[in-house]
Amino acid sequence: MTTRRLRSSVALAAVAALVLALPAGAAGPAGRASNTNDAPSAQPGVDAAYALVQLNGDPLSTYVKTKPAPGKKIDFNGSTVKSYRAQLSALRNDFKQWLRANAPLAKVTGGWDISLNAVSVKLNGTSLDVLRTSTLASRVEYEGLYYPTSDPDLGIIHAIDAWNQAGGSANAGAGVKVAIVDTGIDLTHPCFNDAGYSTTAQLGDPRFTNNKVIVARVFNNKLPQNGLTAQAVQDHGTHVAGTVACNYLTPATVHGVSIPYGVSGVAPRALLGNYNVFPGEVGNARSEDILNALDAAYADGMDVANMSLGGGASGIQDLLTVAVDNLDAADMVVAVAAGNSGPGHYTVESPGSAARALTAGASTVPHFVGAPVTVGSATYGAATGDFVVATSNLTAPLGVVTAATSIDLGTACAALPAGSLSGKIALISRGVCTFSTKIRNAANAGAVAVLVANNVAGDPVAMASDGTGSQPTVPAYMVGQATGQAIKTLSGTSTTIGSTLQYFLTANVDIMAGFSSQGPTDVDFRVKPDVVAPGVNVLSSVPGDCGSGGCWAFFQGTSMATPHLAGSAAVVRGQHPNWTAAQVRSAIVNTADLNVLKKYKDGTIVVTDVNIQGAGRENLLSAVGASVAIEPVSVSFGSVPSGSGQTRTVAVTLTNLSAGTATWTLGVTGTTSSGVAFSVAPGSVTVAGGSSTTVNVTMAAAQGAALGDHQAWLTVSNGSTTVAHAAVYVFVK
Repeated sequence: MTTRRLRSSVALAAVAALVLALPAGAAGPAGRASNTNDAPSAQPGVDAAYALVQLNGDPLSTYVKTKPAPGKKIDFNGSTVKSYRAQLSALRNDFKQWLRANAPLAKVTGGWDISLNAVSVKLNGTSLDVLRTSTLASRVEYEGLYYPTSDPDLGIIHAIDAWNQAGGSANAGAGVKVAIVDTGIDLTHPCFNDAGYSTTAQLGDPRFTNNKVIVARVFNNKLPQNGLTAQAVQDHGTHVAGTVACNYLTPATVHGVSIPYGVSGVAPRALLGNYNVFPGEVGNARSEDILNALDAAYADGMDVANMSLGGGASGIQDLLTVAVDNLDAADMVVAVAAGNSGPGHYTVESPGSAARALTAGASTVPHFVGAPVTVGSATYGAATGDFVVATSNLTAPLGVVTAATSIDLGTACAALPAGSLSGKIALISRGVCTFSTKIRNAANAGAVAVLVANNVAGDPVAMASDGTGSQPTVPAYMVGQATGQAIKTLSGTSTTIGSTLQYFLTANVDIMAGFSSQGPTDVDFRVKPDVVAPGVNVLSSVPGDCGSGGCWAFFQGTSMATPHLAGSAAVVRGQHPNWTAAQVRSAIVNTADLNVLKKYKDGTIVVTDVNIQGAGRENLLSAVGASVAIEPVSVSFGSVPSGSGQTRTVAVTLTNLSAGTATWTLGVTGTTSSGVAFSVAPGSVTVAGGSSTTVNVTMAAAQGAALGDHQAWLTVSNGSTTVAHAAVYVFVK
């Protein structure tokens, strides 16, 4: 029987990928009202029902007789402060009297005298211009609306914007049920606290359910003799579940560093089901375990299933992929990891290879927690992992290890000359051998600490040990690829590794993960993944002691991208309960953002290959606003012999998801490439609300067409606006 394993990361298990790096900017206002424009529509980010009115006269903090001396505080018990405070209070009362006489609908709702000499006013229809006529007021403006620094994951996929289409966070995925087929969900984590949730029927083992996690079941062919339960022993499933539906703005601390925003799942009000197929320390599951879990999830009424797992694909004969296809056809969305076997085509794994799976590729989230590393006058961030870290600031010369045959960084996979790094902080490259091996070799050459430069673009990630004995005992960290390149010429420069960890928010967003598995699928050459979501440096919940900050971690893997899609499916289903699973899947795939993903090698070149990015990086706001569903979500013509001169046609169904009649213009961009041409007919269709029509996409390969991949985009447009797109692909052999 085929073994199904947890998704692994670039080198080791995705579950072990704790990532750490520079301080985030402070939260700012979403908008500010002008003093000369009363129109609320021109002032996004303000509450036009309320105003702030600054009154004449300085507040206590700046008034010449009451402001404190440098390093001191205001003396509230002093007679001068008390006297001036009374004057400011009288001034506020005077303004209230002015309102009663000149703007009787407006009411003062608050007042200040320390930071500002001001009052807040509920306008009740009064214009700002009326308030500005008061000689007591020096400044009048609408009250601004401010927000907590947002979770970068949610910003990348426009989740909060999508929530705001239907009641905000309080309604995001409300009542939608998502099955987590994984290692279990830690019920005690604050992400899954059920306070405020309605009493809900709970299924399975009641020790591991509440009104948020409503199902707890376990599936393993050796259950009777091992006494395994649905309890979350491993951390993978809890991390995945948090990304799907962690309660809104849950405070988080990582390694003693307070994260400057509250963590939220993509669908924070969704309900979860724990379908544990990796109970206890079990590291793999049989096909039957997963099939049992999927069938149980469907029978339990789950609307969406998340499977952040995978194994070897077996083409169209793979029965687990058939099961996934059937469940989608029976109206349960099944989000599945593409796998972590990339880079390279033909690496997509099962059951992510299923035609009707919502298959996730992974891209970067631009943040981590780590140590500041100062080289000369520049400071960078360095991720920690399984290795020792500095307990106090560590300063030493930088010792750059170069490759034997080039000036680039060496990997230190072989023993280094004795004493060559004595008293230095070594800089080496990631790659070839395990982190443990290279760090050990640097330490044996005398290094007092080691910096491993990443070999792919983006932020550094946590380094995992290889589990062998005699692990290195010198502090070791990873720095980003760009950092390694920036400092590789600075050998001998004084370098300091800080002992106080920080939160780093960077610009390294939307870079494809090198490990993300790619299509096409084997045998039938279909496009996979379907769409890409954040999957590198994803912060979410893990089992542990939250009191000590031990219940949060940064992981990486397509395992982490998949729950973004499952949570998105819950949000879409919540806003469109009458859409079928296939329509939900199409909404997420066929409205994704194109031309935003970059190649993992350098982080700047835009990805265009459909078998790397699918339809692009998901955009949940576009998904909830989808107006057309495309079936299938990508158009694949399989493989064609170069000398055959074949023409093939695929029927594509378009469904009008809106209530009104729509007229769409159809096109295929990139229609000819080295002997292969694509077209669509008819070029325009008119479809009544809720109805469907079929169009034909045709591939014509000339005799002698160039070998390899040929692709294009099927576009559906309303006027000049493209409302949906689908990848079109053929392989010429």
